[in-house]
Amino acid sequence: MFAAFFPVAFGGQPAKVEGEAIPVKSLVIDEFKRGAGIRFGQLEYLGGLVMATKNGEMGAVSSIRILPDQKHFISIMDTGHWAVGEIARDADGKLSGIKDYKIHSMIGSASRKSKDHKDNLDAEGMVIADGHIYVSFERDHRIAAFPLEGFETSTPLSIEKPVLDDGVKLRNNGGMEAILKSPDDGSLKGALVYVAERSYNDKGDFIAGVQSGPAKGMFFVERVGAYDVTDGVFLKDGTFLLLERKFGLKEGIGMRIRRFHSSDIAPGKTVGGTVVMEADFSHQIDNMEGLDAFTAADGSTHLIVTSDDNHSLLERNLLLEFKLVE
Repeated sequence: MFAAFFPVAFGGQPAKVEGEAIPVKSLVIDEFKRGAGIRFGQLEYLGGLVMATKNGEMGAVSSIRILPDQKHFISIMDTGHWAVGEIARDADGKLSGIKDYKIHSMIGSASRKSKDHKDNLDAEGMVIADGHIYVSFERDHRIAAFPLEGFETSTPLSIEKPVLDDGVKLRNNGGMEAILKSPDDGSLKGALVYVAERSYNDKGDFIAGVQSGPAKGMFFVERVGAYDVTDGVFLKDGTFLLLERKFGLKEGIGMRIRRFHSSDIAPGKTVGGTVVMEADFSHQIDNMEGLDAFTAADGSTHLIVTSDDNHSLLERNLLLEFKLVE
C-alpha cells in the first residue's frame, strides 16, 4: 500500500540541489501494533509517520536530534549529509507530517585516509552540546565537532579519535554508532560517550568509551541477543537509553530500547541495562537507527525514533513518538 501511495519514492539519492525545500508525503500510523493498545513495555505509543519524497531524497537517516522548540530537527545521513526540517502536528498534538525538509552536504569532514566515499563520510551518531554538533563517523573512526550556528555550510572546528585501549580496534563497518552527551552535573561531568555498533571485547560485549573527565577510558555494554546498537541519548536523571536493532533473514527484524545508569560506568567495567521496550515485525518498525528524547509541556519524557531506509525499495522511513512511563 505504501509503495502504491508513493510510486516513485524509492531508490533515490540525496538532493542534487542543496538547501531547497523538498516536499515530503506522509502517512499517519495510528497503531504501533494492530489491536494491541498503546502500552508497550515502559512506553506509550503517541503516533507515527511513514514518509517519502518523490525522488527518494529522504533516506539513510542514522541519527536525529530535536531542537529546543520541539518542532525543528537536525538529522544526519550515512551518506555524509545533513537533513533538517519541521515536525507538523494535528489538533490533538499527534505527528501529522514534515515541513520545510532540506538536505545539505557535510563540508570538510572527509577523511584523508581514503578516497572511498563510505570511508570518508559514513556519519552514524550525532549529539548537540555546548554550541556544537558532534558527529561520529565509522570506517575511519573519528568525532567531528561542527558549530551549531551555520553548521550547514561550516567545516569541522576539530576532529578527535575515540578513546581506545592499546591494541583495540573498532570494526570497519561496526564502529561508533551512538554518541551521547552526559549531563554536566552527573557522574561523567558532561563527557561525550560513544558505543560501538558491532565491535566487541573477548566476551562479545560492545566496546564503548568516555572521551574525557574522571571516567575517561573504555568500558563495555553487555550484548544481549542478536541486537546491534544504533543510537542513544542521556536523560536528565543521568540514565541513558540505547536503541538497538536486529535486521536480517536469520535473526528477523527487531527493535529494542534499553536503559542504563551512568554511575555504573568506569574504565574496564561492563554495564548491563534493563529493557524499556522490545518490538518485532508485527509492530510498525523497520531498520531503526535514530533515537532522541525531549521533555514535553506536561513534564513527561517523549522519545522520537527514526528508521534508515538505505534508499532501498524494501525499507521505509519511519518517525515514531512514544512517552516514557516512569
